[in-house]
Amino acid sequence: MKILILAIISILNRNPMNPVRDRLPKAAVSHLRCLFSNGVNRIICLLILFLLASPNLWAGEILRRKTMDKDSVYLNETNLKNPFGVLEFLHWNHPWNNYKYSCNRDLEKAVFLMQEAGVGWVRVDFLWGDIEPQEGSFDFAKYDCIVELLRSKGMHILGILHYSTDWASACGKWNCSPKDNKVFVNYASKVIERYKTQVKYWELWNEPDSVTYWKEQDGLKTYCVLLKEVYTAAKRIDPECKILNGGIANGLSSINHLYDNGAKDYFDILNIHFFETPEHAGGIKAVESYPKLAYKIMQRNGDKDKKIWVTEIGCPGVKKGLKVEDWWMGKNPTERQQTEWVKNVYTTLLKDPHVEKIFWAFFRDTKDHWKNGVDYFGLLRWDYSAKPSFKAYKECFQEWKKNKAIKLKGK
Repeated sequence: MKILILAIISILNRNPMNPVRDRLPKAAVSHLRCLFSNGVNRIICLLILFLLASPNLWAGEILRRKTMDKDSVYLNETNLKNPFGVLEFLHWNHPWNNYKYSCNRDLEKAVFLMQEAGVGWVRVDFLWGDIEPQEGSFDFAKYDCIVELLRSKGMHILGILHYSTDWASACGKWNCSPKDNKVFVNYASKVIERYKTQVKYWELWNEPDSVTYWKEQDGLKTYCVLLKEVYTAAKRIDPECKILNGGIANGLSSINHLYDNGAKDYFDILNIHFFETPEHAGGIKAVESYPKLAYKIMQRNGDKDKKIWVTEIGCPGVKKGLKVEDWWMGKNPTERQQTEWVKNVYTTLLKDPHVEKIFWAFFRDTKDHWKNGVDYFGLLRWDYSAKPSFKAYKECFQEWKKNKAIKLKGK
């Protein structure tokens, strides 16, 4: 039997310098060549070889998976302190977003490039309408794939629980509050329960102080009621999870509204959004000042121990020669200006001891979604080619990593 196996391996390998072949009796090799000349016998021999080799194949696969698991665990632990994040619409596979990620191959390509850039955190929507399209009917397939892919690459997830689904919206549209908070809390609870071993950070809604995303504006009163209910349910399901308020879009007054409405004990990290343009001479000073002013409000309300996450900051980077409608802050910056802005934003905000994470919006350009400069917020173009800002982001990460290593060595 041993001679038979060695002979099969030798013949299949067909390497004239194969030492296995040299150890075989010529008669055995001759006999096996004869067997292999018959198609049926060849199949039988191959089947025997496969059955004999399969334990080793499975052992190799188990070893490979264990190595991958160890790598992802190490990266997850390392990235926990990584301040570099991105907002990316990995869930977009709908007509209204031009099927941005229509297949797993597209997702894998984006996540591979995130890893290359040094991204440690990804802000990901867990859309209520996708997950519970009809009341009581849940579909997690898309999000299982996204979560598994990001975690396998060692990246952490900030999951956003939102928007309203048509059947449960107070006005029948995505950007209204739920008509019954209990139904929303049930959806949020299902999501947190399903991913509690993989996702530990959750954000309730995106920009609830903006009429674009929360139609009935009332100084965050209605929102804060929902925040309290979701927070309580989340902590019951996973006491270790962290809850962020929905990213604040309208400045310091909205942060005051959170506290005025009694939300202090119902978010673990203050979540803010801030946009400026490199076209403004004092733009970077404004970026530097905003978290400091936000922290003063936190101090005044007895919240000095909480950290601040900037989960959206960015600007367009439009290639010269393209005719694109200006974004809401005026003239579209060029790709070169966007590159400098990435450097300035991260260099500035990383100096603030109260700012823990900074998420660039977005990782990849969108296609005719906003129909203006906002479609060009990405570090990557729509075709996945890297803008100069991608390299700048990567260099900022590498600089942070080097400085961190120096600090650890000095301790």
